[in-house]
Amino acid sequence: MSIFDSLNTSASSLTAQRLRMDVVSSNIANAQTTRADMNADGTYEPYRRKMVTMEPKGDNFQSFLDQAVNSKTSRTGSGVKVSQITEDDSPFKQKYNPNHPDAGPDGYVEMPNVDPLKEMVDLMGASRSYEANVTAINASKNMLMKALEIGK
Repeated sequence: MSIFDSLNTSASSLTAQRLRMDVVSSNIANAQTTRADMNADGTYEPYRRKMVTMEPKGDNFQSFLDQAVNSKTSRTGSGVKVSQITEDDSPFKQKYNPNHPDAGPDGYVEMPNVDPLKEMVDLMGASRSYEANVTAINASKNMLMKALEIGK
């Protein structure tokens, strides 16, 4: 176990949470985009909400638990990583606006499946996690500084 393991773990989480905030920001920015992608038949489709999936770096929790139970030495985790960015397959919202250029013959426009309320909640969770990891980095840094002062 290195003295820098806690810093590396928190740093990996900072990177993952920053990407999560970027994806949420992109979702909010495209909440009204009706022409994001072109289908194979040449028609446009609205923007689809994107979601970030994270997983632990290295081994899973069960392997750490087994090692802790069966061994006197402990091993720490290696942090978190973004495993994939997926698109939400929920249906598009239908909005009646016959004057919109993308309105169908019935006057309805397909709008993105982005819910600004969900996105704000996700953004708040990501920013809180980011802040918690910054606090953990500062605590680790302070402990390392105090350990260096012992040698004086």
